[in-house]
Amino acid sequence: MTMKKKIAILILSFLLIPAVIFADERPMPPLAVKAAMLVDMTTGRILFQQNSDRIIQPASLSKIMSLYLIAEDIENRKADYSDLVTISQNAVYTNGSKILFEPGEQCEVFDLVKGMAIYSSNDAAVALAEHFGGSVEQFVRRMNAKAKEMGLTHTHFVNPHGLPNTQQTTTVRDIYILSRNYLKRFPNLRQIHSIESFVFHDVILRNRNDLLMSYPGVDGLKTGYVKAAGCHLVATATHGDMRLMAIVLGAKNARIRAQEITKLLDYGFELIEERNRGYKSGG
Repeated sequence: MTMKKKIAILILSFLLIPAVIFADERPMPPLAVKAAMLVDMTTGRILFQQNSDRIIQPASLSKIMSLYLIAEDIENRKADYSDLVTISQNAVYTNGSKILFEPGEQCEVFDLVKGMAIYSSNDAAVALAEHFGGSVEQFVRRMNAKAKEMGLTHTHFVNPHGLPNTQQTTTVRDIYILSRNYLKRFPNLRQIHSIESFVFHDVILRNRNDLLMSYPGVDGLKTGYVKAAGCHLVATATHGDMRLMAIVLGAKNARIRAQEITKLLDYGFELIEERNRGYKSGG
């Protein structure tokens, strides 16, 4: 074969490459948040990231790690969801979002887990930390040990709920790794995070994740807010056989948080659909 023929074949082969290969390069404008990440959970491919290693306070996203450790102990038969937890004064007097227990009151682990996962209850987080760790301090040590085990290189915990503390830090990349590990090991817990509301003490407690009610296919995962960091959200969603995880950290308010997460999810589903159409048309 002559050199001219080889060159002609090489040029032709490039012309025949499906255009979908370049579809992933469709840019997305920066979001109005401090950090963000979008991941195709089927392939593990990162579809978008913004300031993925920026240090920020995790706020109530810390509860994902707390819930991980609780589920791990239950999986290892060290505890059960039906176990009773005695609510301490320390738990009752915790600030921020809470269910309003009475000191000495007893509640099942499962109810407290729902309080954390759905309502982001800080008093439930303290009660569970004391029950599963012996003390809040010992439980937090477990949180940091697990963070190291998972490779969360920029994450450090000082409390189980995420109330403001400049020493409590993370990044959007670390939050993705934590959330991915949590859902991979305990996939059934997604059902709790997708509950829109539940009744406790004759009071209706509504899920802090408004996207459950406004974006079709959203089934998790966790919100967070502290003034110093802004509004956070880890959102999981499905559309057909597609599954995405979208994370935003540091939105100015809940409205912007929902707006930017919606942009991410729309972008991700459209991108995957474009790629799938391209694969089919490209043979």
